[in-house]
Amino acid sequence: MSQQNGSRSTEGARVELQELVRVFGRTRALDGFSLDVEPGELVALLGPSGCGKTTALRALAGFEPVDSGRVLVDGTDVVRVSPQDRDMGMVFQSYSLFPNMSAVTNVAFGLRMRGVRAGARRAKAHEILELVGLEEHGEKYPHQLSGGQQQRVALARAIAIEPRVLLLDEPLSALDAKVRTGLRDQIRQLQQRLAITTVFVTHDQEEALSMADRVCVMRDGRGQQTATPAELYSRPTSAFVAHFVGVSSRVPATRDNGTVVLWGRGVPVRNPELTSREIDAVLRPEDVTISADGTGSGAVVHKSFLGATTRVTVLVEGVEVRVDVRSDQASDLSHGDRVAISVVARDVLISPRGEEDVLEDV
Repeated sequence: MSQQNGSRSTEGARVELQELVRVFGRTRALDGFSLDVEPGELVALLGPSGCGKTTALRALAGFEPVDSGRVLVDGTDVVRVSPQDRDMGMVFQSYSLFPNMSAVTNVAFGLRMRGVRAGARRAKAHEILELVGLEEHGEKYPHQLSGGQQQRVALARAIAIEPRVLLLDEPLSALDAKVRTGLRDQIRQLQQRLAITTVFVTHDQEEALSMADRVCVMRDGRGQQTATPAELYSRPTSAFVAHFVGVSSRVPATRDNGTVVLWGRGVPVRNPELTSREIDAVLRPEDVTISADGTGSGAVVHKSFLGATTRVTVLVEGVEVRVDVRSDQASDLSHGDRVAISVVARDVLISPRGEEDVLEDV
């Protein structure tokens, strides 16, 4: 794509947020938050309510001033640059379409503000609507469109100006599950096709893991871990991240010369630098296996069918442990059955005993 009033191809910018601080009264919404986003990359900001992810996005957009820190776009600090001069497109949760304008006029609005001629901007708007699959709905008004269609118009309006950075503020949360799943795939395909650097805010871990190149998990105004979805799930660096991304269980453990002992077996520690004497092991459902021998130390208390696998909750010494079992094997398990349990992980993450993992509700 190229703009009619100055032809150039869309090229994603490198974005750097450096030690951002934003204070509201006694609340530090951003507390030295830093993040690097590579050109053309999609990074999701994920975390519970109040973690600072939306404040970080608004600071990047220029809608929220910062008390200290820098916002760099291709090496240039834009902290004092107005939002309209930052060359960014933004899509909000609430769509924010003009109700008295048709879809094509909504999409063309940014081009009009940039001085693009009427005929050129209308042609460009139709081109973008075709890109998002709404070419037949250009003359409809927002109230005549479904929620998913309205959000695609909002997306089309954001990308029509060929921004170097695209910002998405929980754009799918107002949609029903089926529409949300389809639209997130469309957004990801479009973002990859156009190679726009994108920062995406969500509290939905499934959205973050399915759409992003990398995910930054936030808590209390700071980044806890930034990694690919696979690494974030398989190698979380803290119990908070492990519990917020995916499912995990905390099991009391004891140390023994660089290992932790779980149900009689020693397993290497992933984070041996932790010095707490009383510890828990943080286990994924696939880190554990069970066998129904009728004499084990665990008892089945719940089963959840997930298709090819069934998640079995086992009570072991007063602690509930979640275990993924092949569904054809889990069919023989019933509530109260005694099972033997063992750990199969190559190493385990440990955490101080009883440390609170998630402070706020999602």
